[in-house]
Amino acid sequence: MTHIELRGVQKFFGDVQVIKDMNLVIEDNEFIVMLGPSGCGKTTTLRAIAGLETIDEGDILIDGKAVQHLKAADRDIAFVFQSFSLYPHMTVYENIAFPLRATRQSKAEVDRAVRQMAEILQITPLLQRRPSALSGGDMQRVAIGRALVRSPKALLMDEPIGALDATLREEMRTEIKRLHIKQGSTTIYVTHDQVEAMALADRIVIMNEGVLQQVGTPDEVYTHPANLFVAQFVGSPVMNVAEARITEEKDEARVFMPGAEHGFPFPRKLIALLEAGKASPDAISLGVRPEGVLVEREKREGYLPVEAHIIEPLGSHDIVDLQIGDRFLRARTKSGFVPRPGEQVWARIDPAQAHFFDTRSGNSLGVRL
Repeated sequence: MTHIELRGVQKFFGDVQVIKDMNLVIEDNEFIVMLGPSGCGKTTTLRAIAGLETIDEGDILIDGKAVQHLKAADRDIAFVFQSFSLYPHMTVYENIAFPLRATRQSKAEVDRAVRQMAEILQITPLLQRRPSALSGGDMQRVAIGRALVRSPKALLMDEPIGALDATLREEMRTEIKRLHIKQGSTTIYVTHDQVEAMALADRIVIMNEGVLQQVGTPDEVYTHPANLFVAQFVGSPVMNVAEARITEEKDEARVFMPGAEHGFPFPRKLIALLEAGKASPDAISLGVRPEGVLVEREKREGYLPVEAHIIEPLGSHDIVDLQIGDRFLRARTKSGFVPRPGEQVWARIDPAQAHFFDTRSGNSLGVRL
């Protein structure tokens, strides 16, 4: 059982605060992904948990014991770096065995542990090779094996597949998740790639400028973003966001985008929900993901006429830019649905997939239809 908790953690580099009042609980056997742009503080947080960085305030607890004053070697945590950091003069076998030999385990114990780990990582045929004879993916497997062979309390990984090409990254994502399930270890994984985060995580910890923005399952952070930063950082293509003007007309609400002559129809209860959420009428932003923009080739009730601009064919589907007033909405359509740029089509926003944010604070208003 490995339980990790951060309480009020603060970290400064000179006058720059890189971790701001971080509070986080990581349960036993969880796969946590820390996600955010470069410089957001995620790697510093990871290094602080490992003991490679000191913190200025707060507590880091492992299994209920405060460890912020312990050296890295005394925390029983393994760390996998982005660079493979293998000993070039040693074979794969010797690289994996190194942490065990450092603790003076018997030759038989070392041999059994190394071969068991090699079998799990599917690198048994490579044990007598040196790192220079390995592919990037194999070198990363060896680095992970060296970290896990001594059965640490937790495995920390700092963008471990960032240096690999796209095909290898996809393969290694699968291997890392498979290994986590098989080993049952508590894992914290840092990346700036939201695709990796969505594919690997039990829960995603999203950070920006040293501040924790949201913690949730991949589905939660995608479908219920806490603020505009999360809404536009998670998801590809990113969520459409525009300031909105909302009016009440007879039995429905109308949501106008900047410069648009006509508004999209919404259920009338939207007005009451926004009022209950204390939304300021002049500071409301509409957010909708591309799959929430519905497109038809023929005129339909509730749909507005729009012109298609850029079309991005992505094989299984297209992403089409639609001009609405002064802005563009990106819509996801089936492949070839809009044949060419310049075509007139009809579009509307699915009310069930619309999000509303306070433009000033960026926070979600919590309004869902």
